Amino acid sequence: MGQTRLHVTTDAAGSDRLFMALEAAFEDDGLPISVFDLDEANGVKEVSLYADDGVDDIERRMRAVMQGIGLTAAVEREVLPDIDWVAKSLEGLQPVHAGRFLVHGSHDRHRRRPGDLAIEIEAGLAFGTGHHGTTAGCLEMIETVVRREKPRNALDLGTGSAVLAIALARLAHIPVLATDIDPIATRVAADNARLNGVSRYVDARTAVGFQAAIFGQRAPFDLIVANILARPLMKMAPDMARFLGGGRSLILSGILERQRDAVIAAYVGQGFRHIRTLWRGEWVTLHLKR
Repeated sequence: MGQTRLHVTTDAAGSDRLFMALEAAFEDDGLPISVFDLDEANGVKEVSLYADDGVDDIERRMRAVMQGIGLTAAVEREVLPDIDWVAKSLEGLQPVHAGRFLVHGSHDRHRRRPGDLAIEIEAGLAFGTGHHGTTAGCLEMIETVVRREKPRNALDLGTGSAVLAIALARLAHIPVLATDIDPIATRVAADNARLNGVSRYVDARTAVGFQAAIFGQRAPFDLIVANILARPLMKMAPDMARFLGGGRSLILSGILERQRDAVIAAYVGQGFRHIRTLWRGEWVTLHLKR
């Protein structure tokens, strides 16, 4: 069953008073409350309170709040349809092609073509559907590096939805350690690996930085992929050098174009050399070797 929206139309001053009073009255209930401009020019606003059940009682309490602040207005109801908003949002997401990789939701399985390395990822709690320029850039760089170097042991640091770990497993059929600081992301990553038939290759673990014992157990890595942000990437440059095998590759992203030189400098200081930069809009993906 969908939610019920209880809404009141009033002026700007009345909406401010009602919003604050409802927040105080329903604080322990955790019910969403919102204010919307119906007619900005004339200061007409609508205050809404959303309820899942017990609507009659909630409306009674809402009217009591209004009486307490001296607001006289009608309380109207709207029953909202029960919509899976995650699935709804996916309807507008087109599949992403990056090299041979096709990243898509379940609603676009029919768009797979012969020769595609399809990765099914649903928009959910963990970041990474393939639509962001950093993820697409990493996928393209992964295909190039794996084809040339044939790594046997990889790390996806900050895995999120595990789209990059799954790409590595699909392309190279090698063990991939996929780590994230967020246990929810780690759980989603493991689920996505199972969904894509690569759970025997992808080992999803919750780990902060390079502190966990699993890194020492699995190192040295032939390839490390990290799509995070520039500052933490720069901070982790010494650890990247420590856990990456000699002569092997590093793919970094989550870096704005203006941050490119600073990130490269941090890694050159650790014995890396810059091989290639791939631009996608304002974002860059770097290929470095040690």
